[in-house]
Amino acid sequence: MAARTTKTPVIEIQARPGLPLGMPAAVFLRDYWQKRPLLIRGAFPDFETPVQPEDLAGLACEETALSRLITHDRATDGWSVRTGPFQEDEFPGMPDHDWTLLVQDVDKWDADVRALVNHFDFLPRWRMDDVMISFAATGGSVGAHVDQYDVFLLQAYGHRRWQIDASESTKGKRPPLDFRDDVELKLLRRFKPTHDWVLEPGDMLYLPPNVPHNGVAEDPCLTFSFGMRAPASAELISDYLDTLIEGADESIRYQDPDLKLPEDPNEIDVLAMNRVVEALNAIRMNDPDKLGDWFGRFITTYRAAGDVVAGADPLPREEIEAALAAGLDLQRHPWARMAWRRAKRGASLYCSGLEFALPVKDAQVLAATEQLGGPLYLKLSAKGRDAVQALVAGGYYQLFDPNAIDEDFDDEEDEEDGHFAEDAVVDGTDSIEVMHDATVEADVHEVTIHEDGIEVIVDFDDTDDQDDGKPV
Repeated sequence: MAARTTKTPVIEIQARPGLPLGMPAAVFLRDYWQKRPLLIRGAFPDFETPVQPEDLAGLACEETALSRLITHDRATDGWSVRTGPFQEDEFPGMPDHDWTLLVQDVDKWDADVRALVNHFDFLPRWRMDDVMISFAATGGSVGAHVDQYDVFLLQAYGHRRWQIDASESTKGKRPPLDFRDDVELKLLRRFKPTHDWVLEPGDMLYLPPNVPHNGVAEDPCLTFSFGMRAPASAELISDYLDTLIEGADESIRYQDPDLKLPEDPNEIDVLAMNRVVEALNAIRMNDPDKLGDWFGRFITTYRAAGDVVAGADPLPREEIEAALAAGLDLQRHPWARMAWRRAKRGASLYCSGLEFALPVKDAQVLAATEQLGGPLYLKLSAKGRDAVQALVAGGYYQLFDPNAIDEDFDDEEDEEDGHFAEDAVVDGTDSIEVMHDATVEADVHEVTIHEDGIEVIVDFDDTDDQDDGKPV
């Protein structure tokens, strides 16, 4: 009987209608997820970027945005890294080649970018960390490196050449990771690519952890990086131990009722170490609900983009419910992270480290809903509505008028103000009325690349309400 041959999965594939991964999601998870890279041509067909280079430049000027500017000197192979926020007058002096601007957590700032995350529902949502966007001038790169997490690299604008070394990942092995000690970045000392591709808008490259790769802009381009959360074991242990210590029972101690005469009173013998293990085991979280609640709180706060700040005067429930009945919605704060877990009784909902015991249906609805309207609110149980009230009081939900936002986007003058628009947020301290959140906003009207540099036209509108904790 002939031996069955196993077909090696391909590394490049063409997406098909209804199959953006080029295959069923279950096949992708079985053959590629955390196993081998995959280039998907046309994963987002006819893709048009919701964020332009000028939008990214404006966001990099925001005080609370996380941004970096990386430049490469080809003559010396030197690299430099600067962190934002940047000033609007810095960009015109930049050359037309060999630099990259990276901004993290753009999904927290832009609803259209955040909506792209829905395309990755074949993965647990709590595994998604953020959407980082990079703009690279021609030749711009961050060097050959590896990531310790899974990432999907979507080409959004322009063209980028990606080189990867899949020699070890396809064998299930980890490549040798020796880093250069002459640069600020963790760049690989040696990099021998096995694959070389140029990606155009709509193409997407999936890379599991520890796959060496290097991306270089063929022309001015934007790349969206969908990064997955991968807390290190040290981070998990540290937070877990803090929780154990906080709830530790002081009556649980090292005990040795079976103590015998020691051969050497100065020796820590095997029996003593066995008793140490018993003492440590006694304070473990043997209750699955306690362990699950710890992880739910941890993962919804892990690498948070920022702190959600509660308003000074929480809205009374009757005003919230009156506003919902009048057609307003509750919008989840973009920095709020949610997940839920089945418990022994019902479910637990987690929001940015908070925990709520709810019926399963309520937990499912709230974890999945960024915009909560009156009809959906009425379907919640009493416990679900109590949780909503607490989340509004904490700033995790805010009332807003979706009709006012639609009118803003229909206004021609607002369309010229830049992509990062203001939300129509309701302040209900005295009454229910619509008003706009005011923020420090950088409106970048034009980015022009010349031979002698880059011209950026930016207007700033300074207001006093930047740090009120509301979505921007």
